[in-house]
Amino acid sequence: MSDGPQATDGPQATDSVRATDSARAASPGPPGFGPTTAVRSARRSRGEVALAVVAGAFTVAQLLLVRPGMGLGWDESVYVSQVSPHAPAAFFSAPRARGVPLLVLPVAAWSSSTTLLRVYLAVLSGLALYLALRAWRGVVSARVLVAGGALFATLWVTLFYGPQAMPNYWVAVGALACAGCFLRAQANRFDRPALWGVGLSAALMASMRPTDAVWATLPLLVLLLCVRRWRRPALLVALVGGLAAGAAEWVVEAYVSYGGLAQRLSDASRIQGGLGWNIAVGDQLRALGGRTLCRPCTSAAPAVLATLWWYVLPLLAALAAVVAVRARRPAATLVPVACAASAAFPYLFLIGYAAPRFLLPAYALLALPAAGLLAHLVRAPGRIRRPLTVALLTLALAGHLAVQFVVLERTVRRTTAAHREWAAVAAGLHRLGVRPPCLVTGENYVPIAYYAGCSSAATAGHDANSTSAGIGRTALRLPTATLVAPGVGPPAYARSWIPHRVADLRVYVAPAPAGGGRR
Repeated sequence: MSDGPQATDGPQATDSVRATDSARAASPGPPGFGPTTAVRSARRSRGEVALAVVAGAFTVAQLLLVRPGMGLGWDESVYVSQVSPHAPAAFFSAPRARGVPLLVLPVAAWSSSTTLLRVYLAVLSGLALYLALRAWRGVVSARVLVAGGALFATLWVTLFYGPQAMPNYWVAVGALACAGCFLRAQANRFDRPALWGVGLSAALMASMRPTDAVWATLPLLVLLLCVRRWRRPALLVALVGGLAAGAAEWVVEAYVSYGGLAQRLSDASRIQGGLGWNIAVGDQLRALGGRTLCRPCTSAAPAVLATLWWYVLPLLAALAAVVAVRARRPAATLVPVACAASAAFPYLFLIGYAAPRFLLPAYALLALPAAGLLAHLVRAPGRIRRPLTVALLTLALAGHLAVQFVVLERTVRRTTAAHREWAAVAAGLHRLGVRPPCLVTGENYVPIAYYAGCSSAATAGHDANSTSAGIGRTALRLPTATLVAPGVGPPAYARSWIPHRVADLRVYVAPAPAGGGRR
């Protein structure tokens, strides 16, 4: 790698640009007010505006394309319930971290409006994207930042999860900002804001998903520890300190509630199917058609047009790395590519299921090298070659956007329908007298319990937090219902309860508590 990154329009800068800059630098003028300073200031200002436009468009697209009233999903219900007075806190399993509840606290603590929460998260995610891209100023050119930000922001999975109370998008922007600040701090040891940026972005990632944060920053740690010219004690302290600060609550909670750190890590592995060599590349491919969770992942792969971008993105990044190495300025390309590969590795090779959101950090990190290569191709000289390249890239990007928006629309429609069904079941429970304080178990019990304002419980599975005897005792004092899918019998503790039909579910309601809960 080179001694430090340089701002370029792509893998390498053109000779004409360097000559122009040299000429401007030689122009006479008062110190600090020469043509070079003025031009750079104007370019910087235009670059800031362009990044703000990308981030603002990302926020607007979320509000227009991802319905703010879509309702909360299963995982979102768990996270939001931790800080919402609308319903008791759902069981918080070992892999989860408290970053998302803290993120939604300013809205969820006083309002149960999903629309308001979505708007808040959309605005916040747009601001986070702007800051993450801005962290790369001085490392790559503004036009590459704008193009890379647009590539990442227009992926259906980015748009879908930006306004959701989920951790993966925040790990993605944290990883992007961390890599950019890392390169800036390496290039200029007096860049204090870059050091702070490394620490804060590492803390953000670790507060959302501690293990993901370690994987995303592993190449940076290797560089700092194993490559002599990259060793910077201050940078190492910033990175490790940020990770430790972000994960501190998770580690303390491991000892308080999960039997220790080793036990929590073991439980997290078990919940994820047992971490070990397990090639999930095909699972991730099958999930790209709009499946938010592919577990088990037995469906057919989506159409080639819907997944073509998934093959092209790493190819573009690899070609960008080759060009950057030949130009002898590889750091700004190889560092994000290495971090992307590290962040994606556990989700491609260590777990037995898939979800498109798992790879969001990799997509964010690969977007800038891919954009740099595209900018390099556009600048290719030639009377015919350059216009042809621009025309082909324009057609390819237009087709790419069309595919992303089609998949997004289908995913939003299907998800909204599922959430509305959960809300209908919750309303049905209220009509049956199951009102707060109450308990819900069974099929899709976590989100439906949240919608109904009830506690949730399970006797088996990843979120087991009760026993049959415990649920039976609760039913003696609180309104309790068990949700059963069609064709499935009720659990033993609910066989004598009163059956009802609500939406597509069989609902078994416990007899009214004697002098206890309300009906």
